Amino acid sequence: MIDPLYVASGFGVGLLVGMTGVGGGSLMTPLLILLFGVHPSTAVGTDLLYAAVTKTGGSVVHGWSRSVHWPAVLRLACGSIPASAFTLFVLWKLDLKSDSERNLVNLVLCFALLLTATSLIFRKSIMERYRRRLQQLDERTTAIATVITGVVLGALVSISSVGAGAVGVTVLLLLYPRLPMATIVGSDIAHAVPLTLVAGIGHWALGDVDWALMGVLLMGSLPGIIVGSYSATRVPETVLRVALACVLVVVAGKIIFAELNLSSVIVTALAWTH
Repeated sequence: MIDPLYVASGFGVGLLVGMTGVGGGSLMTPLLILLFGVHPSTAVGTDLLYAAVTKTGGSVVHGWSRSVHWPAVLRLACGSIPASAFTLFVLWKLDLKSDSERNLVNLVLCFALLLTATSLIFRKSIMERYRRRLQQLDERTTAIATVITGVVLGALVSISSVGAGAVGVTVLLLLYPRLPMATIVGSDIAHAVPLTLVAGIGHWALGDVDWALMGVLLMGSLPGIIVGSYSATRVPETVLRVALACVLVVVAGKIIFAELNLSSVIVTALAWTH
């Protein structure tokens, strides 16, 4: 039987993704962990393949509209795809136990959420401070910086499923200041598709994907994205970005609090056994 709460969650996240262009992994993964009690690794793996499906539609639309800067996409992918494969290989070789894996994913997830929130809130001031300096970079330096950004995003997304949206957009705005915003967003979405697909397949190979859950979430999110995209022009972008950033900070705080609480329980239990 289909749980309407999962469908509603998918719709809510899809709505925000459609309205802001970010928030898929940033909201869906913590939602699965905190609200539904899904294991962090399973939440990440499921969310990555969920993102690959939902962002493919957006990528096709942007490609059709010619609002994708393919050189930037290829440079990002040259860094992110190998980094993703290497990160997943390391996770497989480490063969982390359940608690260790949970702690690692939650720690990286909190970092990624706070990084995303920072890029959403301070994007304008970051742009004003560094954009003029970065405009003077030559093509080769820009290309190398883009590949390095891809490496960071590949590792971050593979562990936490967060970071490809707001962080990717902010860096692309800095490195490619002459491109229009629609092309920046389109390029970020186009890059997210192969990255989330490769990372998602890697997590599937590790046994960290719940296919039934992903199907239910997609039932809600696909209509949500359509409604959100239609509503995007009716709500001020600044209000949306700040509201989303505040939600991410609260979510990161809840995960950190839960981690600290769990750690204290484990320490107390160990003390009692001795």
